[in-house]
Amino acid sequence: MITKKIKVSVSLCMALAMAALISSCADRFDQSYEMGRPDKQEQYSYLDNYEPLKNYVDRSKYPNFKLGVGTTVSDYLKQELVYGLTNSNFDETVAGNAMKMASCVNEKGEMNFSSVTDYVSMATEAGLSVYGHTLAWHAQQPVKWLNSLLKDKELDIDPDALIETLISSYSYEDKPDGPFPHYPMGCEPPIVNGALHFVPTGNWSQFFILPGGNNALTEGNYLIRLYMTSNKEAAGVQLTIQNGWGGDAQNITLAVPVEAGDKVYELQLPGITAAPSANYDVILKPQTADATLDVKKIEFYKLESPAVEVEQEVNFYTYENKPDGGFPHYPMGCEPPIQNGALHFVPTGNWSQFFVVPGGNNQLDDGDYVFYVDMASDKAASGIQLTVQNGWGGDAQNFTAAIPVEAGRKTYKLPFPGLTGSPSKNYDVILKPQTADATLDFYSLRVCKVVKLNSIPLTDEEKKDTLTWAMGRWIKGMMEACDGKVKAWDVVNEAISGGNPDSEGVYALQHSTGSEDDSNNFYWQDYLGDIDYVRTAVRLAREYGPQDIKLFINDYNLESDWDGNRKLKSLIKWIERWEADGVTKIDGIGSQMHISCYMNPQTQESKKNAIVEMLKLMAATGKLVRISELDMGLVDANGNNVNTSDVTEEQHHAMADLYQFVVSKYLEIIPAAQQWGICQWAATDSPANSGWRANCPIGLWDLNYYRKHTYAGFADGLSGK
Repeated sequence: MITKKIKVSVSLCMALAMAALISSCADRFDQSYEMGRPDKQEQYSYLDNYEPLKNYVDRSKYPNFKLGVGTTVSDYLKQELVYGLTNSNFDETVAGNAMKMASCVNEKGEMNFSSVTDYVSMATEAGLSVYGHTLAWHAQQPVKWLNSLLKDKELDIDPDALIETLISSYSYEDKPDGPFPHYPMGCEPPIVNGALHFVPTGNWSQFFILPGGNNALTEGNYLIRLYMTSNKEAAGVQLTIQNGWGGDAQNITLAVPVEAGDKVYELQLPGITAAPSANYDVILKPQTADATLDVKKIEFYKLESPAVEVEQEVNFYTYENKPDGGFPHYPMGCEPPIQNGALHFVPTGNWSQFFVVPGGNNQLDDGDYVFYVDMASDKAASGIQLTVQNGWGGDAQNFTAAIPVEAGRKTYKLPFPGLTGSPSKNYDVILKPQTADATLDFYSLRVCKVVKLNSIPLTDEEKKDTLTWAMGRWIKGMMEACDGKVKAWDVVNEAISGGNPDSEGVYALQHSTGSEDDSNNFYWQDYLGDIDYVRTAVRLAREYGPQDIKLFINDYNLESDWDGNRKLKSLIKWIERWEADGVTKIDGIGSQMHISCYMNPQTQESKKNAIVEMLKLMAATGKLVRISELDMGLVDANGNNVNTSDVTEEQHHAMADLYQFVVSKYLEIIPAAQQWGICQWAATDSPANSGWRANCPIGLWDLNYYRKHTYAGFADGLSGK
């Protein structure tokens, strides 16, 4: 008896504490979400009598069913109206964006899960479960960081090694027999059998083997390869390289250690200056050597240390080809005209700046850059700057470099390292004379990307290994942040493309098409493969997640009537393929169901039939079934989308009927053991400025958090009316 009394007392205390908490919460919230519109009592007052939605679930018949809602985490964490509505009406909450990779991993790869941890803790303490959305997806990824992991790898180089580049080659092997072909110098060996054929006479001898007009050299060091045959070993043979005959000419003589037979002689030629001329004659001097020589070919190779970086021009913008006229760009308070092929700036004493290249004409990818500014000034001036930026908001990149302006026309080299192409690839270039007292003529801008030469692309296997590591790092971090409290996840989101069927009629997976639209996406499957992409995500989720974790594949258009639910059929086939290894296990399928209510009866009937077929197909898999992101737009009888403010009472009730149909059919068709539940993706209608179904009547509440007729339809579906 004593024990029983103690239990009753504890239970009573808990009940009183909970009542006090609810009362306290009620005082903090504007609980309009429990009412219909007060300005239309006749039509909406009946909604005041409805209970919270989750109260309509018959837990004895549907013990596993969870009623969820998509939640903006920042709003929930305020513990205000959204917090109260969510806790009152739903069993489960799903973060709209806060648990996606790009929300937790920045473009440097730094992870921050503080919002996730706060959200999961607050929701679970309020008695809700949290459903995780999403671990693997191609959208909302830290694209810059992931792509940086796949960049070419740099190779170590030997700074003492030299690269040979062929500059000049002259051969007699392709020339017909005949007399000496060059200017005579007293010795004129003929061409015989593809070689200059020298027969010694006992006299001092020399002759051209390569005239300067065929051998233009730049400054630097060279290697000469001389292809020559001798009938015997000989001393005293020399090779002279010279670029003129006057006292200022360069003249270098090298000894040729002649051996018997057909040989290639390699001779180092350092210190070419290319002054006074770049044309270097090559003269062979057998002198008095007693050897018969056949000169076949001579080659010049420039010797250079291996270059680590080169500059590649990616843009050249000039005013020298433009006619005189007014300032051609958007004005920023200073509008220098085009005069004589330049933007002509005359100082006024006021602070000045102006565009010299607009971003639409200067699209740059990630990387390090050098900008060459061609500009003239009537005097030396300080304080002049060049700014490069790809936007005007707080997330834009903005670099400013000083220009050390001198008198006269000069080209100024300005480095701009670390451009990211984020948030935009369009980089404006702005000249800021500020208050400098100098007349400036801006002629052109040359943009060069600094490219590393000592690098090679990663192999496909290296890319796969790297991204497997990155996915594991991300999933491990997320699971640790959730502390085992999140028991179910969309492990892979929106994998199926909805097109490009294979020989079995199965739609292909989503992949990058290389279009500009894909620039903000990262397709893991491009690198991991269609099979290993999902298998890897599942393996990592089970490795780092709680032991009782449930993993779903989530996708949209599974209720498609236009192709007979073919996308769902394809997804089911893909799940069979992913699970064919006997190790990978996918627990459930999520159907997003971003549907619309059609006022055309024939169209609506077709849509409803496809919804029923979807539920039957999902039930037949034996897997858990979840409606993951249910919301509803409105299409009139003419096929036009209807904005929220234009919805009639008749249309509101039609939407309520469709909600009731969807919910009731789910409970009817999906066996209780396979039911996970339904998540209403949008609690309220979508604002006009929203990025999701803007200005559409998608919610169960309006934007003022008053219940709509759709609330009643949803509740009636749950209750089995």
